[in-house]
Amino acid sequence: MQTGALTGYIDVAQVVLYAFWIFFAGLVFYLRREDKREGYPLDSDRTERSGGRVKVVGFPSMPAPKTFLLPHGGTRTAPREEEPSAPLKAEPDFPWPGSPLHPTGNPMADGIGPAAYAEREDIPDPTWEGDPKIVPMRVAKEFWVEEKDPDPRGMPVIALDGKQAGTVKDIWVDRSEMRVLFLEVALPEPPAEAAAEGDAEPAGEETAPAPKRKPRRKTDTVLLPINFARVSASRGDVRVVSILAEQFAGVPRLRKATQITLLEEDRITAYFGGGTLYAHPARQEPLL
Repeated sequence: MQTGALTGYIDVAQVVLYAFWIFFAGLVFYLRREDKREGYPLDSDRTERSGGRVKVVGFPSMPAPKTFLLPHGGTRTAPREEEPSAPLKAEPDFPWPGSPLHPTGNPMADGIGPAAYAEREDIPDPTWEGDPKIVPMRVAKEFWVEEKDPDPRGMPVIALDGKQAGTVKDIWVDRSEMRVLFLEVALPEPPAEAAAEGDAEPAGEETAPAPKRKPRRKTDTVLLPINFARVSASRGDVRVVSILAEQFAGVPRLRKATQITLLEEDRITAYFGGGTLYAHPARQEPLL
């Protein structure tokens, strides 16, 4: 027998090759099971005789639940049974599975199509030290704008319709990755209330005390994802082509003024993403 031969028909190279095939097949099987820890089982448009939707798992089956330790405390089990947190505000165009959906409400706020977002944890994304990662520069004072780059603070924000939606108030940065993620936009304050009619009374007659005006509310602000903004030093403004000026009032708000949660981050970005299709009716029409 030649060198490396185990028998007259099998040698070491064949054994190594077959071992690699078996290992690779096992690796693919393992990875296909592990990637089903999130998002499975799928809900199909098809329904069972009992009335419920068909659960789609496919091959291989889902793995057994595993508990993961989170870096800043707590645990997470996957896979886990989860029900949709909110009803789908859309209806199919046709009665067969896979039919396109059309929104029944405000798709930019309801998470339909390009405005869809994941139900992430409603907590801030922490740094390794446990501090909120995404904060405004008024909090992260160690950050500054490079002298050669335009500073958008104080610039007007011009929306799709050419109207001013607000003014950039601050810049939100990622402390860990040293990058800009959001621009904080101050919306225009509502007009002051006009004086009540009939304030002036004829001289000599008793007049009622003037109605008290409501105190001016604090300036309302929203976050604008930097990927949807175009800062121009030559024009001295920030252009946004995804939504109209009046639609800035519908941008999801933050619970706290100086931090953003993972869920809020996705909802805000999805709102502007949804505007690329739903901000104006003409965007939903065919090009030809």
